Amino acid sequence: MARRSPVQSVHALNNRQPPEPPVTSPSEEPAWKQRAVERSIKTAKLRAAQRVQRFLDAAQAIIIEKGSTDFTVQEVVDRSRQSLRSFYLQFDGKHELLLALFEDALSRSADQIRAATANHDDPMERLKVAVQLLFESSRPDPNAKRPLFTDFAPRLLVSHPAEVKVAHAPLLALLTELMEDAAAAGRLRPDINPKRMAAMTMQTVMFVAQSSGDTDEATSHPITADEVWDFCSRGFAA
Repeated sequence: MARRSPVQSVHALNNRQPPEPPVTSPSEEPAWKQRAVERSIKTAKLRAAQRVQRFLDAAQAIIIEKGSTDFTVQEVVDRSRQSLRSFYLQFDGKHELLLALFEDALSRSADQIRAATANHDDPMERLKVAVQLLFESSRPDPNAKRPLFTDFAPRLLVSHPAEVKVAHAPLLALLTELMEDAAAAGRLRPDINPKRMAAMTMQTVMFVAQSSGDTDEATSHPITADEVWDFCSRGFAA
């Protein structure tokens, strides 16, 4: 074997690559460091959620006062006592703020309906209660100004149907769950797909409710929640 000259040995040492540092996976980080990072992330999320809620509360208060969604972002910022920069860190603009309010309202409606159905043991009775309450809550109320549903929602349905679908997800999930419970109890037709039937029922109930309006009973007969349930249940009941 040929021996290296001193010059060759120096070059070999100079050209030698330093050993790669050992790769440390996140799980190998010290426990104290992981706790500190998790605590920091949790705190940041909490503060962001609080800022978002202050913007939502401010916008809701303005909508109630004006009886419409005709307001500016600056009005919301001023009412919330936060900065414009903070607003745009949370929302892309007014549309996203209104969408958040709309989603929140539908989510709360789903929670209220779920709570009401919990008082009944029979799965078909729970489904009936849910359909009837959804119908009543979706009807236009001349004594209660709800511009999110009378002004914003119809425009949203035309311009952003995908966002409408996301907003209605909690209601659809609830109706699907109730349909599945009724199917498991043998109370639905065997050829029924619970989720598809839940979607069709929700759309039917809300459309009938929103198009029926509040009419003069002396000259017409408004559609009732019982009629809506009777119509829908004939499509899926065993």
